[in-house]
Amino acid sequence: MQFYKVGGAVRDKLLNRKVVDYDYVVVGATIEEMLSAGYTPVGKDFPVFLHPHTHDEYALARTERKVSKGYHGFQFFADNKVTLEEDLVRRDLTINAIAEDKEGKLYDPYHGIDDLNKRILRHVSPAFAEDPLRVLRVARFAARYADYGFKVAEETMSLMNCLVDNDEVDALVAERVWQEVEKALSDDNSWIFFKVLRQCGALERLFPEIEQLFGVPQTKQWHPEIDTGVHTMMVLEQASKLSEDPAVRFAALVHDLGKGITPEQEWPKHIAHESRGVPLVEAICQRLKVPKHFSTLAILVTKYHLNYHKINELKPSTIVDLLSKLDAFRRPERFEQFLLACEADARGRLGYENNTPQQTQQFRDFFNAANQVHTKEIITQGFQGIEISEQLRIKRIAAVKTKKTIIPAVS
Repeated sequence: MQFYKVGGAVRDKLLNRKVVDYDYVVVGATIEEMLSAGYTPVGKDFPVFLHPHTHDEYALARTERKVSKGYHGFQFFADNKVTLEEDLVRRDLTINAIAEDKEGKLYDPYHGIDDLNKRILRHVSPAFAEDPLRVLRVARFAARYADYGFKVAEETMSLMNCLVDNDEVDALVAERVWQEVEKALSDDNSWIFFKVLRQCGALERLFPEIEQLFGVPQTKQWHPEIDTGVHTMMVLEQASKLSEDPAVRFAALVHDLGKGITPEQEWPKHIAHESRGVPLVEAICQRLKVPKHFSTLAILVTKYHLNYHKINELKPSTIVDLLSKLDAFRRPERFEQFLLACEADARGRLGYENNTPQQTQQFRDFFNAANQVHTKEIITQGFQGIEISEQLRIKRIAAVKTKKTIIPAVS
């Protein structure tokens, strides 16, 4: 029984990157031997065990064979005769097919260290083209390691194209797609994930609502970058700089979906794109089974982001009503998420990337003023029933009106 550290732990150590998870492959062992040694079985499709003390994952060396379409279309074979090289060859990228024994000796049969040094994401074997999930994984690695200079090898991109052309990506289950998307949104260069998917044709299959934004023009006065798809990627990039929250980044990604269905005769204007976009956001969230806290924020940003940009044109009563629609008084943390996504929209334009839009602080000031009005004070004044909510709104409007008059203009 031989134990080897594999995958991300080895890769990230060689890149001098913080190691988060440790995975191990076990060569020369049987299921019975693992159980006898105190390991806890957790694998459904193939034998995976948790260490009795560290709870790290230990998988028996295995081979696999493609038997049907999709991510689940594999038959696995684990046996104490499977070698380390046979286990590593089934992995997706060469940089993930490096193993390390307990003495620290590296085993690199597929030249992953060379590709680490060359900053190349390259597939291990032609079997790469059998698993559509690898399209998403490569796109995610391209995003995660963009700051290190990694690029996708041309031959690997060709195989990714084949997976799209052969309809393999269409067989991916929604939960698995979203899992990869959420991981990508947790990385700082998440927009590169979607750029790589577009490069191989997978964006159109998995996220047609985003794909159709490319090539749609916007008014140059407000959007010097013109192309709506380019703008969307710029907004996601800015959201990644403003917030580590993947929910904020997702809202930034989908906020302009309505522009993708603007009739061409109305271009480059996009009147009512906010309301047009809401059903599209709802559809993509339903299709991918997006968690509620993601979808709720995304819908709010889509529906009301134009109010953020036009805050100086809004009446105090409109501002208070908007704060209520955003549920800002009960969920101030979500209100802050809304502001960050909208600020990313303002910054995600050519030449505006380093600007600090005044709307964010204005909105915060209006909210803070309105939030100083408390229901308890209104009740002590003798108001009852529906009068309480009416007076609460009136007093909040008065508070915002006072604050609105003293906000200095940005030069």
